[in-house]
Amino acid sequence: MPKRLTCDVVVVGAGMVGAACAWYAARAGLDVRVVDRGPVAGGTTGAGEGNLLVSDKEPGPELDLALLSARLWAQLGDELGTAFEYEPKGGLVVAATPDALTALHAFADGQRSAGVVADPVRADQLPSLEPHLATGQAGGVFYPQDAQVMPALAAAHLLRASGARLHTGRTVTGVLRTADGTVAGVRTDRGDLHAPAVVNAAGTWGGDLAALAGVRLPVLPRRGFVLVTEPLPRTVRHKVYAADYVADVASDSAALRTSPVVEGTAAGPVLIGASRERVGFDRSLSLAAVRALAAGAIGLFPFLERVRALRTYAGFRPYLPDHLPAIGPDPRAPGLFHACGHEGAGIGLAVGTGQLIAQRLTGKTPELDLTPFRPERFESCEEHETSGDSEDFKDHDTDGGDTP
Repeated sequence: MPKRLTCDVVVVGAGMVGAACAWYAARAGLDVRVVDRGPVAGGTTGAGEGNLLVSDKEPGPELDLALLSARLWAQLGDELGTAFEYEPKGGLVVAATPDALTALHAFADGQRSAGVVADPVRADQLPSLEPHLATGQAGGVFYPQDAQVMPALAAAHLLRASGARLHTGRTVTGVLRTADGTVAGVRTDRGDLHAPAVVNAAGTWGGDLAALAGVRLPVLPRRGFVLVTEPLPRTVRHKVYAADYVADVASDSAALRTSPVVEGTAAGPVLIGASRERVGFDRSLSLAAVRALAAGAIGLFPFLERVRALRTYAGFRPYLPDHLPAIGPDPRAPGLFHACGHEGAGIGLAVGTGQLIAQRLTGKTPELDLTPFRPERFESCEEHETSGDSEDFKDHDTDGGDTP
């Protein structure tokens, strides 16, 4: 018979969000087990750029979470940063026209009131930040709080450093509940894991895991592609993107949307995004998306026209209808905690999410008000349906990864 395992909390999902939940819960003194159908970072985390952004968020609960996460990432950067390529390099948002620059400045003004550092950059100052940027830009805003990590390495090192016991290659098939409905662990294809708390860090499949516990969470996938160039000298110094990226992130459209996002990496390749579309779990290559990414990147950095793209990959962002993640306890299933639905910001928001989950697990008052993130907020909404946006529960590592 399978051996019964007992712990304080089971985290479902070995991606970045699950790793952060395990890290902070273990540091709070809890015995943690992490279970995933695949390997560590085998889903969205492994298909993400690793952006840690405050620049693309308007004042509100998501920006508050991003600012908390930025502080925590900086602390982790001091402690473990060399292991996962933490780079506090800042982000540069550029506007091509005077009207776009006016709108960008107004957006930045609101962010400053919430604690974001946003420095205006005149057109004649842009070359000092990015010498290879296309000429003719109207100006921009520099965000020194933006940073980057290598997400798969970050997830792996946080899991290892947490000391949590890891169970990969194990599919969750049910959520154990007592006669009164309280969560008591998870059932897997290789035995039960018993615990008084279960954390849903299953990302794009977070809704399927919630359903196993008898509750509804309308998580849907948004596909995004990343282009990866051949290794280059450090030519792109910051994360650079066009001002219309913010509008694309906030869009509810299911259709393909792209806006140029370009950044160098410590290893040399340049990463190029950003695309987003709702096509269910279709992983097939979209030539329209890839061509739009390449054209947008060349528009920002003309030298890229002479650079080879070595590969492209797709990832799925866990999307909730109001663009906010579900974080915290679920009153419909006592003992179930959600940490999913971060869309394309999962890497950046992971550590703040993990800290908040650990605080609730240990009975402490969370640093942020979790009301905007409450998982039951969709209970009275009509069923959110989109053609092609359903699939069997196949993978537990799709917890958002800033995939463009």
